[in-house]
Amino acid sequence: MLTACVAYALESVGVKANDFTQAKEKAIRKNILLDVESGNILRRLETEKIWYMPLKGSFLHNWYPKLGMRQMTDNDILVDSEKMVEVRDIFLDLGYTCEHFGHQNHDVYFKEPVLNFEMHSGLFSSAHIGNLYGYFNNVKGRLIKDQNSDYGYHFRNEDFYLFMLAHEYKHFTGGGTGVRSLVDTYIFLRKFKGSLDWNYINTELNKLGIAEYEKQNHELAIKVCTLKQLTLEDKRLLDYYVMSETYGNTENSVKNGIKYRGNGSKLGYILYRIFPPISFLEASVPWVKKSKLLIPASYIYRFYRCATSSKKDVEREVKQLEKL
Repeated sequence: MLTACVAYALESVGVKANDFTQAKEKAIRKNILLDVESGNILRRLETEKIWYMPLKGSFLHNWYPKLGMRQMTDNDILVDSEKMVEVRDIFLDLGYTCEHFGHQNHDVYFKEPVLNFEMHSGLFSSAHIGNLYGYFNNVKGRLIKDQNSDYGYHFRNEDFYLFMLAHEYKHFTGGGTGVRSLVDTYIFLRKFKGSLDWNYINTELNKLGIAEYEKQNHELAIKVCTLKQLTLEDKRLLDYYVMSETYGNTENSVKNGIKYRGNGSKLGYILYRIFPPISFLEASVPWVKKSKLLIPASYIYRFYRCATSSKKDVEREVKQLEKL
């Protein structure tokens, strides 16, 4: 996810590497296609009177110095959670395939060749670590109405930063998050740092329980992107970002699971994975919300799913547990 940035860097010193150049050109093409298609989707949401808010990548890529520098897999849009069926109808009408519907807190749509959209009914699910779900649940009350639309909303800059950090923290404490997260933080701070209400941000960070994460992430992002000297602890943290790849890996997921889900116990984590709490079940098996009598059936369903469609993921997780 940084090959376009590398391509621009190489070109700035007169070096053209074909693979990097192609990656940059593909990133530019995808950015343009996503922007155009996002406009089409937002117009349909307006027509159907469904409130919406494009999420962080939709804005961040415009703040990078050059087009395509921020490579994106998809566009994420928060919409009225009561209108998810209507949203699905819009995408199907536009020629998309619905790849996931009613699972966790977002639905996934795809259209050839490269158009991916995740439509969110909420910003976090109850299965996520810490207070992320509680803090951002019913978030519409803190959104600002767009002036140039009837149903569009956006975050104030401080809340945008809080959500961006919370989203990164979710991945950081899961399978890990890549170096692009640091670059995103640097890009945002470079643009807005001097105008932000830091008293408000610090108060809200404490409510979220991620104040220490923000401090480390903030300092490392600035150091890395301005070539400042790194301490030994900085280097260890940077290694974690680098080795997390783009979307995390099984090793990090298991280690963090033991730390955060199992309270430091391998056995505690195994029990959590076999018999997860209700909050996790409701996020991974949505129909369990209909009745508590469905809880035993949901455990059986999870076992079946793990033994079939998720078999390879389970095998990787078991092997990682054995290594530990």
